[in-house]
Amino acid sequence: MTTTTLAVLVPLLPFLGALAGLLLGRAAPGFVRPLAVLPTLASLLLAAAVAARQGGGGPVDAVTELTPTGSVPVELALHIDGFAALTAAVVGTVAVCVQIYSTGYLRDDPRYPSYAALVSLFTSAMLLVVYTGDLMVLLVGWEVMGICSYFLVGHYWETPEARAASLKAFLVTKLGDVPFLIGLFALASDAGSFRITRILDAVAQGGIDHPTLIALLLLAGVAGKSAQFPLHTWLPDAMAGPTPVSALIHAATMVAAGVYFVARLLPLFEASQAAMTVLAVMAAVTMTGSALAALAQDDIKRVLAYSTIGQLGYMTGALAVADRGAAVFHLLSHGAFKALLFLAAGVIIHAAGTNSLAATSRMSGLRDRVPDAYWTMTVALLALAAIPPFSGFFSKEAVLGVAEHVVTGHTEHAPAAAGWIVLLAGLLTALLTAAYATRLWLLAFRGSGTEAPDHGRQPLTMTTVLWVLAVPSLALGGLAFRVLPDWFDGHDLTPMLTTSVLGTGVALVGGIVTYATWRHTTAHAARHPLGAVAAHPGGDAGRVEAEAIASHEPAYGNVAHAADPADPGRLLLGPLHRHAAVGFHLDAVYAALLVRPVQAGASLVRFLDREVVDTYVRGAGTLPRWLGAAVRRAQTGNLQTYVSALLAGTVVLAVTAVLVATGA
Repeated sequence: MTTTTLAVLVPLLPFLGALAGLLLGRAAPGFVRPLAVLPTLASLLLAAAVAARQGGGGPVDAVTELTPTGSVPVELALHIDGFAALTAAVVGTVAVCVQIYSTGYLRDDPRYPSYAALVSLFTSAMLLVVYTGDLMVLLVGWEVMGICSYFLVGHYWETPEARAASLKAFLVTKLGDVPFLIGLFALASDAGSFRITRILDAVAQGGIDHPTLIALLLLAGVAGKSAQFPLHTWLPDAMAGPTPVSALIHAATMVAAGVYFVARLLPLFEASQAAMTVLAVMAAVTMTGSALAALAQDDIKRVLAYSTIGQLGYMTGALAVADRGAAVFHLLSHGAFKALLFLAAGVIIHAAGTNSLAATSRMSGLRDRVPDAYWTMTVALLALAAIPPFSGFFSKEAVLGVAEHVVTGHTEHAPAAAGWIVLLAGLLTALLTAAYATRLWLLAFRGSGTEAPDHGRQPLTMTTVLWVLAVPSLALGGLAFRVLPDWFDGHDLTPMLTTSVLGTGVALVGGIVTYATWRHTTAHAARHPLGAVAAHPGGDAGRVEAEAIASHEPAYGNVAHAADPADPGRLLLGPLHRHAAVGFHLDAVYAALLVRPVQAGASLVRFLDREVVDTYVRGAGTLPRWLGAAVRRAQTGNLQTYVSALLAGTVVLAVTAVLVATGA
């Protein structure tokens, strides 16, 4: 088969698997798991074959126009370069791992057939985004992922948290998609095509009349889809979905789509220094703010969610300094270790019966209950903290290195201000990332107190996947920075001495300070066991999770526990802790600026409709109703009444006639 045929089958097979799963899920439940895993696995193998054939050489392009659509045609186009080939391979790898893991994690879930089908559809949509060469086709995959996330985040729809989270994810991303769609139309109008290659040609020739406006409109959609400030608030709440879904969304689909889109059209953004500066500021605020918030979270999944937001900030930071090679390198590296973090977290939640770090910090022996999760999560956290030689070090160093190049004037593709913003924010975030990674590891695995519950061994499908993902988390970076330049336009990804020393140094400082703080708070808590305990603000969201885990049916929750007196995050953040724990009140700002005004407007419209419009409608119908009632009363059905009325009428007419004649 040709490379084009193989590439078409890559997104098509998961789509067919999803369709078959939805049709046969109830009629033939024995086929559900094979239909979930096998098409996705075949898609991964085909994606690997496409990557091998593309080989980092020239892009593979193919196009067909099914029907004319006017002056700007919409075409079924493929554009597969090195970025697309490797990204599709990573998407397929994570999707296969998630599907295999889910067969154990959701083995007793009655809604598993629809879940598995939606995961396959989600995967197909992301692969379509990766391979397509036409922006309108990309938009189809973009929106399909949005609706899949709505259903998957709301998988446990019995809980109010899941219902609210799915609706919030859908609405916040749509808030960014509206200007995104306008930007796409404006871009196609200027370039005369939705084809990515033709748009880039138009950019190179100066054919885009309003690059700044178009770039800013597109950035709104990117901020929503990739959870960047200020549209990032949906992602922590999206943890209400099953943990494997979190792994898929965070590691390989949806949130990666926005970064990948900017990487595809980076020359367009480079055409506007204002847009690049805005992108740099957005990345910096996202990185630092999310890292501070992660340091204050009690729910292990919310820590990882804010971590994802911050790592996406690194990717957008690399794009802000005009280096898509570093951005996609970190996207690939992050896909491996973040999928591992979430899937290992799922094992921990199963074993501990809670999402709460405060609770696990009071359990001894948890790491002995889940040795696979302990060792693999340790690897993933070291990669997240960018400690050499783990993969995260090389990809994060690539981002810091290109920012340093901009600062020192080695490149003119981005403004120097953007370089300074990304470099300083990246170093600060490296410090904070190591701090919250160390905190998570200490509270999850170094607890003391009651013995951790024993729920038996985890299914082999769950633990095997962890070790599969641990390999790229450990080895990908060291191999990739030597091989990837051939795939990434020849951009050098070799670590730079200055930023390597600075990045690793601040990461070590963050980890050591957090460990020392934990030792101090643990000793203080031992001397004063009741001195630092306060009510935890998590509410009773984890009631369902705790009950479900006990019966091996995972659900979402943040079990309410007393605040851990040995939590180093409280001491490190000080008075900032309570603000960071609620995401710096951005949800409250949205509620004040958007939610309550919309609700007030809806209440006003309802009042006008009921009390004004309906009053006039009811009034207009009153007179006909009265006349009808009068006529209805005359229709008694009594023959004698009718004859009497007839005679009375005849007499009245006769008397009237006589009077008229006499008068005449």
